[in-house]
Amino acid sequence: MVFRIKPLLTAVAAFVLISGASERLWAAPIRPQMQITGYVISADLDPEANKLTATAAVTLTALEDLNTVTFELNNGLAITKLTDAIGKVLTPERLTTNSTVRVPLNSPLAKGASTTFSFEYSGVLKGSDTSPAEGIKLAAVADPISILLYAGRWFPMTGLFTNRFTAEMHIRVPSDERVVGSGETGHKALPDKRTEYSFNWTKPGFPGTIIAGKFLEPVTGAGVNIHVYVTEKRKEFAQDFLHLTAREFEYMSSTFGQLESNRMNVVELPDDAVSAAWAPEIAGISGQRIADRNEQRLLSNTLAHQWWGSEVSPATLNDAWITNGMSRYAELMYLEDSAGKNAFQAAITDVSAGALAYDTEPLTSLGRLDPFSPQFQSMTLEKGAMVFHMLRWEMGDDVFQKFLRGVLSQYRDKGVRSSEVQKVAEAQSQLELEPFFAQWLNGTGAPNFANKYSVFRLGNNKGFRTVGSIDQDLDLFRMPVELRIETDGKTELRRVDVSGTESQFSVETFGRPRKISIDPEDWVLKTTPDLAVRVAVLRGQQLVAQGDMTAALVEYQKALDVNKTSSLASYRIGEIFFMQRNYQSAANSFRDALRGDGDPRWVEVWSHIELGRIFDVTGQRDRAVNEYRLAVQTNDNTQGAVNEARALMQKPYKKPQTDN
Repeated sequence: MVFRIKPLLTAVAAFVLISGASERLWAAPIRPQMQITGYVISADLDPEANKLTATAAVTLTALEDLNTVTFELNNGLAITKLTDAIGKVLTPERLTTNSTVRVPLNSPLAKGASTTFSFEYSGVLKGSDTSPAEGIKLAAVADPISILLYAGRWFPMTGLFTNRFTAEMHIRVPSDERVVGSGETGHKALPDKRTEYSFNWTKPGFPGTIIAGKFLEPVTGAGVNIHVYVTEKRKEFAQDFLHLTAREFEYMSSTFGQLESNRMNVVELPDDAVSAAWAPEIAGISGQRIADRNEQRLLSNTLAHQWWGSEVSPATLNDAWITNGMSRYAELMYLEDSAGKNAFQAAITDVSAGALAYDTEPLTSLGRLDPFSPQFQSMTLEKGAMVFHMLRWEMGDDVFQKFLRGVLSQYRDKGVRSSEVQKVAEAQSQLELEPFFAQWLNGTGAPNFANKYSVFRLGNNKGFRTVGSIDQDLDLFRMPVELRIETDGKTELRRVDVSGTESQFSVETFGRPRKISIDPEDWVLKTTPDLAVRVAVLRGQQLVAQGDMTAALVEYQKALDVNKTSSLASYRIGEIFFMQRNYQSAANSFRDALRGDGDPRWVEVWSHIELGRIFDVTGQRDRAVNEYRLAVQTNDNTQGAVNEARALMQKPYKKPQTDN
């Protein structure tokens, strides 16, 4: 059994969705040696044997004088033959520590010269043992679904999500399977009861993902070029999934503009792989997330990568905050449009916690980290999203949308750098944004605001004057901040330019001020006691994902030290005790969660479910059913909670025989 941890933050796709990756340094060179420009790949998938057999013609251009070239390739694949452009055999050296293949050249390749290498390779792809991202299944040939994700390095490659290329692919599978790829051109039956699917993506991009399986005839809507591929197991959800995709895709198109391709393939991924993945014309979502009906935010983030990742990409991994962050923020923008301002504000609070959880490195120097590490993921997604959120505050909604469209139009089918995003932002807004980008891209930390003020009554019944200052702890901070003055009558809003550690303000109101709030709508990333709790819990979650329960408990206790009534921290502690089968301590913690501050709301429903499970495994069925009934009565179906409770009312929870 896999123990499912309910999220503090809604899980979303970055490059691909991941959890619990190690924090080892990334071994790929920061300065690229070569630019791969195109592939011609022919591959056979044998799900019964979990085997991939393939050939790949790889065309590249040297960016410096080369005597050797290095390709990234999944450790489960062995090169059986490698030749250069004139047919001479080359002898590759496999480096399993970083999933690469080093190839000494028969003759040097001069800077600017182009050539083609021909690979023949094969191997077994099953599970995550050979994955280039530790513990994450990115490439597997299996029944009923095979995934060959670009990030799984199932073909020789370089420059993860920075090296744009074209690709022609021919994929052969058993005749009862369908194949989804970028730029489909057709398929044909073969004499050996197999089918060959062909794909051709002619624009520089990332057409490196293939998903094959026993998918039903794709579901599509009238007038909508969206195709939903699911297995028989998820058949009942296909129509709803199509309608959700159509709504989200329409919003993204109206916000960011039409894509170069008008086709969108939404496809089911295996439950034990990543929760989401994207490629040109492809959005892959875990079948379990589809079945639980909690894929809305995950799907919107994945669709957003068609613009922020596919149409424009980071020039280097130091620029990954642009596409990861904007895809995350596009998810929140859709949430605001579909669910309202309150849902949006709650999500911003969660994203702020993620932005601060690992804020020890500037965004523009993260390229040295493994892109699957918690720090890289948290910073590029969450802090990246907050950078765009704060730009929206500085610019205003209309100018912000023009800025986004400007980036997409000027750098379509190209990589974009952080400095280029700044230039577009300044050109569209007519603002001087050097201090903003210096603070949020090249610096770390966030301000901790405090205010002090005095109120004076004005003569002749003219009201009141409030004189004070906004104080914060970052000497170089400079940014406009909203001030809200709640009075006996009308609430007043002021925009105060904060610069340095103390910024003066003076506000006149007719009614007597009762409360003054700094940045009440959370437009600025800042530190607060509430966020300190969420940050500690988030760090604890990452440690749980890595298997370090002791360190996770320390982080959760830090959260309780800040807020003794934190329902979230108590709930997370209960999860660990439950995993350790310390049922009494787990029950105590879940009850503490129910008696706590009730933040976030989903803690209530899942605490009742976990208490029910504890009663089931300790032979107290009546008490278990009562907890499941209380869970249903909350009417909170976060991550399928109500569905889970109803199922457990019918069939008792059984503890697993072994732990995974």
